[in-house]
Amino acid sequence: MLDINRSLLMSKVDSKNSTPELIVRKLIYSLGYRYRLHRKDIPGTPDIVFSKRKKVIFVHGCFWHRHENCSKSTTPKSNVEFWINKFSTNIQRDKSNYKKLDAMGWKYLVIWECETKKSGIDVLTQKIVEFLQ
Repeated sequence: MLDINRSLLMSKVDSKNSTPELIVRKLIYSLGYRYRLHRKDIPGTPDIVFSKRKKVIFVHGCFWHRHENCSKSTTPKSNVEFWINKFSTNIQRDKSNYKKLDAMGWKYLVIWECETKKSGIDVLTQKIVEFLQ
């Protein structure tokens, strides 16, 4: 029963237009920057793309992409082997995409889900401004 509930819950998780991504997009737009979304022709299909600047932003979920030392980066207690394999595959895919971006001359920034909380918006804003300048 537990696995069925978890499966239903996980199936509802969307990779695009998540709440953290929407927060970051709204913040970037308010800073006056314009961007494109989810370009499939760029490795990793980045969440936010600044084509003229050759810069991209990934908004990663702490759980799915294993944000180190983050409380959201837990491992489910059932079917542990599956989850460890899943997380390992995600991490390897991310690293591969970062290498491809580097080789193509693109700069990337990873913003973690936990960084989009209201208490950290000032720090996040500074991080984005520094990246885009």
